[in-house]
Amino acid sequence: MVVAQASRQLTNSRFLDHLNGPERPVLVFDGATGTSLQGLDLTAEDFGGPELEGCNENLAVTKPEAVKAVHRQFLEVGCDVIETDTFGAASIVLAEYGLEDKAFELNKRAAELAREMADEFSTPEKPRFVAGSMGPTTKLPTLGHIDFDTMRDSFREQAEGLIAGDVDLFIVETCQDVLQIKAALQGIEEAFAATGERRALMVSVTMETTGTMLVGTDIAAVVSILEPFPIDILGLNCATGPEQMKEHIRYLSEHSPFTVSCIPNAGLPENVGGVAHYRLTPVELKMQLMHFVEDLGVQVIGGCCGTTPSHIGSLAELAAELKPAQRSSRHGAGSDADVRPALNYEPAAASIYGVTPYQQDNSFLIIGERLNASGSRKVRELLAEEDWDGLVSVARGQVKENAHVLDVNVDYVGRDGEKDMHQLVSRLVTNVNLPLMLDSTEWQKMEAGLKVAGGKCILNSTNYEDGDERFFKVLELARRYGAGVVVGTIDEDGMARTAEKKFAIAQRAYRDALEFGIPAHEIFYDPLALPISTGIEEDRLNAKATVDSIRMIRENLPGVHVVLGVSNVSFGLSPAARITLNSVFLHDCCEAGMDAAIVSPAKILPLIKITEEHQTVCRDLINDNRRFDDGICVYDPLTELTKLFEGVSAKEARASGPSLADLPIEERLKQHIIDGERIGLDPSLDEALQAYPPLQIINTFLLDGMKVVGELFGSGQMQLPFVLQSAETMKSAVAYLEPHMETAEGESTSKGKFLIATVKGDVHDIGKNLVDIILTNNGYEVVNLGIKQSCEAIVEAQHEHQADCIAMSGLLVKSTAFMKDNLKAFNDAEIDVPVILGGAALTPRFVQKDCREVYNGKVIYGRDAFADLRFMDALMDAKGNDNWNNLEGFITDAPSGVGLDEETESSTVERSTAEEKSQQDAPSPQLPVTTDRSEAVPAEPTPTAPFLGSVVITEADVDIEEVFGFLDRNALFAGQWQLRKTQQQSRDEYDAMLKEKAEPVLQQWMDRCLQESLLTPRAAYGYFPVGRDGNALRVFDANGETELGRFDLPRQRSGNRYCIADFFQDMTADGRPADVLPMQAVTMGDKASEVAQELFKGDQYSDYLYFHGLAVQMAEAMAEWVHARIRRELGFADPDGMPLRDVLAQRYRGSRYSFGYPACPNVSDSRQQLSWLGADRIGLSMDASDQLSPEQSTTALVALHSKARYFSA
Repeated sequence: MVVAQASRQLTNSRFLDHLNGPERPVLVFDGATGTSLQGLDLTAEDFGGPELEGCNENLAVTKPEAVKAVHRQFLEVGCDVIETDTFGAASIVLAEYGLEDKAFELNKRAAELAREMADEFSTPEKPRFVAGSMGPTTKLPTLGHIDFDTMRDSFREQAEGLIAGDVDLFIVETCQDVLQIKAALQGIEEAFAATGERRALMVSVTMETTGTMLVGTDIAAVVSILEPFPIDILGLNCATGPEQMKEHIRYLSEHSPFTVSCIPNAGLPENVGGVAHYRLTPVELKMQLMHFVEDLGVQVIGGCCGTTPSHIGSLAELAAELKPAQRSSRHGAGSDADVRPALNYEPAAASIYGVTPYQQDNSFLIIGERLNASGSRKVRELLAEEDWDGLVSVARGQVKENAHVLDVNVDYVGRDGEKDMHQLVSRLVTNVNLPLMLDSTEWQKMEAGLKVAGGKCILNSTNYEDGDERFFKVLELARRYGAGVVVGTIDEDGMARTAEKKFAIAQRAYRDALEFGIPAHEIFYDPLALPISTGIEEDRLNAKATVDSIRMIRENLPGVHVVLGVSNVSFGLSPAARITLNSVFLHDCCEAGMDAAIVSPAKILPLIKITEEHQTVCRDLINDNRRFDDGICVYDPLTELTKLFEGVSAKEARASGPSLADLPIEERLKQHIIDGERIGLDPSLDEALQAYPPLQIINTFLLDGMKVVGELFGSGQMQLPFVLQSAETMKSAVAYLEPHMETAEGESTSKGKFLIATVKGDVHDIGKNLVDIILTNNGYEVVNLGIKQSCEAIVEAQHEHQADCIAMSGLLVKSTAFMKDNLKAFNDAEIDVPVILGGAALTPRFVQKDCREVYNGKVIYGRDAFADLRFMDALMDAKGNDNWNNLEGFITDAPSGVGLDEETESSTVERSTAEEKSQQDAPSPQLPVTTDRSEAVPAEPTPTAPFLGSVVITEADVDIEEVFGFLDRNALFAGQWQLRKTQQQSRDEYDAMLKEKAEPVLQQWMDRCLQESLLTPRAAYGYFPVGRDGNALRVFDANGETELGRFDLPRQRSGNRYCIADFFQDMTADGRPADVLPMQAVTMGDKASEVAQELFKGDQYSDYLYFHGLAVQMAEAMAEWVHARIRRELGFADPDGMPLRDVLAQRYRGSRYSFGYPACPNVSDSRQQLSWLGADRIGLSMDASDQLSPEQSTTALVALHSKARYFSA
């Protein structure tokens, strides 16, 4: 067998020699190939015909001069590395164009084109290189889109073509799934073996704005998963600009053993006229990457989406000017003693979500043992029934028991173990946030698990029982898939029984593993815990031999780990005796050096819970301290242990931490607030009143709790509904203390006064009310003016209340214009207090530049309620210390992070100005707007309407439970209720939280809606004669004679050039409508708004959030219900049993378009629509500011054309 490490040392790479030479140059990759090709105005014929249009990879054979032109652009400005035009040239992607058989040819030809261009520009002083680009394909193997072998084989074919075309290195880029990376690396390695040629390897992952890869993998997990592979460069590309990559690059710089690369987009994409636009200028890109090179040691840079030759030229200037900061990398650092030096990487296992270090700070590595068919009857029964959900539930139980790694064993006689391992592991990887230990006596089963496990696994196990062959086969799996490995102390003679024999086998395995390329930090020795409970003489020293062998292994084999299946030692004893013996044995093994154990944490006790007598008996049994008198055993610890636990229950007695009642009163009150726990609150307050005045209780202990709540919310560890529970508890505590304050102190508890309003024309109040709740329960007096407040009303209220700060809220884009106008009016009214602006339509740039320019005082961007609180706390503290001036802000020692960091804001404004100047200097021509029908929308027969005109549906006609069936739970939970998955949560933990916390609340409110008629679902819908006239729809009355009006609609200027009007038949030659237009308007009624306000005014904050959000989403559900009715009436009924997810994903015929969205942006068009539908009959209207009333309402146009889908125009 050839060792991976050895083969790497044989790599003769001109590219690596240059990269790692004494000069340590910064190497610059090229820019966005797709962007550059789009700029060449290529036709369908250039791609090989209309059916191949958009297949850039085919240009290598149909239009090679275009590909060479793009390469030339980037080489001329000084890039060092050009990428082949093969990003999507894997056969599984090319199959979408029918070109799968051309994969080798296209890759080879693209590489030859790049090679030709690179050689043309290459000089001894500045060599140029070719990187074989391998994109992520369109499939995510972790989510089951494709099997591992198929993906690996596709990458192998692509790699062989690129090698044939003579690339210098491979770049596996824009990676969104770690399992896809493993498949690519295996395919490339197979290509190396097949061709006998090796190239440098680079992997570039894509971290979304969420902070993880698309499947949820964080950057620490990326390093842990890829560290075992023989790659040379690891970095980031795509999705974001350099600013959003900063922390990820910092982590790579500090922990990755590879050279670091950074190939960002030209900033975050913005939607400008339906087209992605990137704002970062070449100079700005250069300045941001300068920090990465100089301070973080990034040695490979370049550009992704939106980067032009100008951007790359700017980076080439940077490369010529700078040297990367020194950092260690693995290149040339391996040795016989350390074949894969970890450097600053902390050895760890990983799930697809996060890492679990092998070395735990305050514990051994806990490997949950319950998902084991060999040792659990329950698991065998679930396997026999193929109850995969039940098996996942067993795994989740071990998460709750604080296991660090999950042992997975499906060895069960009579079953297909490979299939079972595949089925179970493929579910575990997305449902459980734990790394997996794949446990089997057969290597084939382990590999079946490895092919669906994107994380970094541990293989359990290998040994020498069948000689070298099986031992090395498992090591080969560990090396190919990047896994740790457990080595059992078994050889050709069987299980080792003595400490000396166990150590001798470990020593043999140590030498073999290191020579094979497996480093010491990936080896876990299992010295085998054999029973000491049988009474057989030869078993008496089993435990002592194990403890002694652990000590020998850790003292003589540096870097390795020791793992043990602890519970075997007590086999055959009563459950209570087993728990105690296992716990003492575990402790003694850890003392000897064991750092991992396969245990059920629920069946382990801390020593403090085991009496001294029981510990002594257990240790006497472990060390075989029997006592004899004249050859007769007078003390047998096995007999004593059995007597001690005779008849004793095995019920768990593990400590669960102190209860609230056990905490000191100061901490108890704080914890009441953090937990949102009102039970026992009043007695705790009574107790506190014996020692502290009520104002101190509020300002110290209770507000300290709210401060922690704010920190947890800000870090994503607490969701909004639980914040509101804490606020309700705070409100209750203050209310309880208020009578005592009036009699004892008679002073105001307000920290300051805060005036807040939703601006004119905006009915949205949820965000404003959340700010009210948070500030009120953090000691501020809040004057909440309500919704649709005119500027005059806000000015009048400020003159009356003299608030320390004003806040304006708005959800609509036009609300931002009102805010800016209001600021000007505040100047005229001589108001100069700080103003916070918040709402979904606002951006930091708009606030920090446009709004600050027009106001004499200070303007703050209110990102969320706690941002407002942080500013108010800083403001009131500064005012109390004469450190605030309304015109100048903080006089000295301005705090950071409160929205008034002048340096940051200044640089933001300068960047914005530079961006605008850049746009002015380089205008991008727009295609002319036409009225021609899109060629992508063929004419289709007109559906037959069941009636013409409109009808009304009232609550009496609606089974609201049917409407509940259309409720989008994701939008409700994550959007309205803000129960969002945190970076700390796995998908499994998040789903469990929703099931435990959100679903019961939803069911409660659904029941209340049914019993108390809180919602009044109503709709007006109908069918109207219509005809397309260019980019407009002309709508007629039911007779088709009188034109009611028209909708003028925008058309896309590129791509398919869609316009909603295209989905309908043209007007006839004699000016008559030839089609039918379905329209709808729905509402949940005035009562929904009234109930929400009553909840808010009654300080029922959580209920307010829950009901308000439910009412909003139920309006959307009602819209789906009516839309489904329209489809059915027009002959396009959904299939029976169509799941809701398919409905929400628009897997039905046609589409629904609401005014205000890009395809029909004119909100005021709803006014005529409401009139034609007679929506006043359901109590639905539109006010002067184009707001629907009631708030929980929506309208739409419906198109039934087969091509009708959402689009941006």
